[in-house]
Amino acid sequence: MRDHRWFTPWLLVAPAVVWLCVFNVYPALNTIYMAFTNTKPLGGGEFTGVANFERMLDDDQLVHALTNSILYMIVCVPLLTLLPLLLAVLVEKKLPGLTFFRVTFYTPVVASAVVVALIWSWLLDDRGAINSILSALQVVTEPIPFLTDRWLLLFSAISLTVWKGLGYYMIIYLSALGNVGKELHEAAAVDGAGPVRRFWSVTVPGVRGTMLLITILITISALRVFTELYVMTGGTGGPGGKVSSMVMLIQLYSTGFTGSLGYASALSLLLFVLTLLPMLLLARLNRKDG
Repeated sequence: MRDHRWFTPWLLVAPAVVWLCVFNVYPALNTIYMAFTNTKPLGGGEFTGVANFERMLDDDQLVHALTNSILYMIVCVPLLTLLPLLLAVLVEKKLPGLTFFRVTFYTPVVASAVVVALIWSWLLDDRGAINSILSALQVVTEPIPFLTDRWLLLFSAISLTVWKGLGYYMIIYLSALGNVGKELHEAAAVDGAGPVRRFWSVTVPGVRGTMLLITILITISALRVFTELYVMTGGTGGPGGKVSSMVMLIQLYSTGFTGSLGYASALSLLLFVLTLLPMLLLARLNRKDG
């Protein structure tokens, strides 16, 4: 058989490399460059040094969006790390009818985020199904402002994110639970450990690596939340016109004829650092535990 020439492997990977450079590497480098300029959507910009980063110190919108994004992450991470594991432990058992529950839990994952957010908006609106039912039962005298109060809107969006993500992370845990030796559970049961003790002493250590992966994925998605809040606020950003997440703030500053791509790029770098720090911390803690 004739040997391949030295450049044959490079020809095979060339399309992927070109795609990566054009749509990933170049935009990332260009974002870093624009963060130090006053670039506008319809024209070039000039180098302004750290002016965009100094502007952040006086931006009330940034404080609002940053607080919401961090709170979103703090609430979502423990819920979407533990609840899917509990579901996975339940549906892993060989019992009649569990296939139905597996499909039911996973159905929200395949549904469009926009469609799901629209359904929740209809349910939580002042004249929506939930307020109508509560009013009919005389539980409340006036509609609960799920979508017009800052904190209720935020926790409504968090509930949507948790509900939609349960099935996805449950499937990941199911694959990890298959690698936890049954003999460990049997040995723990022989030693007198109950279900709760076996869960914390056998199951959790057995899926620790998967838990770290899921925690990182949730951290990234929580800090980058956009669709849920954008749809549930009708594109207004949030109550009082204040944006509700970092991504929505970046979108606000980067669109329109008077937008500031330079400042939006600086905010993107800030979001990147905020996303990177928890990941590095989690990786360090996992290495220390190991």
